Amino acid sequence: MTHGSMLLGRDGLQLPPRVVTDPHALVAERERLSGPVAVVMTMGALHDGHVALLRQARARGANVIATLFVNPLQFGPNEDFDRYPRNREDDLAVFAREQVDLVFAPTAADLYPGGTPAVRVDPGPLGAVLEGASRPGFFHGVLTVVLKLLHLTRPDAAFFGEKDFQQLALVRAMVADFDLDVEIVGVPTVREYDGLALSSRNRYLDPDQRRSALVLSRALAAGAAAGRRGRQAVEGAARAVIAAEAGVQLDYLALTDPRLGPPPAYGEARLLIAARIGSTRLIDNAAVSLSGRAGATQAGD
Repeated sequence: MTHGSMLLGRDGLQLPPRVVTDPHALVAERERLSGPVAVVMTMGALHDGHVALLRQARARGANVIATLFVNPLQFGPNEDFDRYPRNREDDLAVFAREQVDLVFAPTAADLYPGGTPAVRVDPGPLGAVLEGASRPGFFHGVLTVVLKLLHLTRPDAAFFGEKDFQQLALVRAMVADFDLDVEIVGVPTVREYDGLALSSRNRYLDPDQRRSALVLSRALAAGAAAGRRGRQAVEGAARAVIAAEAGVQLDYLALTDPRLGPPPAYGEARLLIAARIGSTRLIDNAAVSLSGRAGATQAGD
């Protein structure tokens, strides 16, 4: 198969992509691909956010490998691993429509044949804050599976959504620290018509909870609009929006620099939020531009 090609049957209909479950078969199939290779890693329950990643990868003119694996290493004992949405046939239909060349869909036994791996990637201090503080061990599991999948697929580029901004930052740091020869491409968050960031977990929300969940994007918008008034104004504006919405339990709201360090006095920053609506935990983030005298004055606060 040449890169960027569409598989067609005798009747002219698009055929599903090649699907492999065994890592050795994946390596063999990868060897048959000619030209550049891009990978998009997913846990399934695909939505338009995943489609945006696949289309960005395809736009590079590359062979696209997609992974389909609900990684048990990144779920805590009281999290939603068992109820995480899974619909393999629907996901494979999306991969076919988006002209994915190869799908790697292993079981946990395929990817971790020795059981839970004894050696995992340590995310360092950045993995212990924000999502890492709320979900201990989460980024050990994320980076371990990402490193393993990068090793197996050997892509020229890997595409990750900016909605999981801390994950994106940590993957970039891991790639730089381990001298991996792959470009990590961030893709902007895809939102529904009313601003809700697309997430596989949105399907857990009932209609009332979904309306409440819009407070996350509203809070981010309020914070971003306050950027000209400085750092404290950003967080204050966002927190005020959250506080006004009943039934939303704020986990964290933090303003950082683009690499998740302390926020600058002025310039580009990132506002990140996590909250629980009912039993569903959602995350979101937005870019913030800190500008003006107010931001500079507060540098010493």
